[in-house]
Amino acid sequence: MTTYVYETIPSKPGLKPRYYEIKQSTNDAPLTKHPETGEPIRRVMLGGLGILSSKSSKSQTSCGCAPGRCCN
Repeated sequence: MTTYVYETIPSKPGLKPRYYEIKQSTNDAPLTKHPETGEPIRRVMLGGLGILSSKSSKSQTSCGCAPGRCCN
């Protein structure tokens, strides 16, 4: 089971969405209504952390930045 973040779809301009964490199988389709309240919702796409570089690369420093261009 994966935990997804969903937000309500505001019914009026200016209303702020509410956020929910809902556990689902990765094979399940995204929900369109909250399972308990029936409110319209949509899945929020969040950014992930990917592997950007290999530590074994000789063209990078120990922190993963290019030599002379440390991002820390």
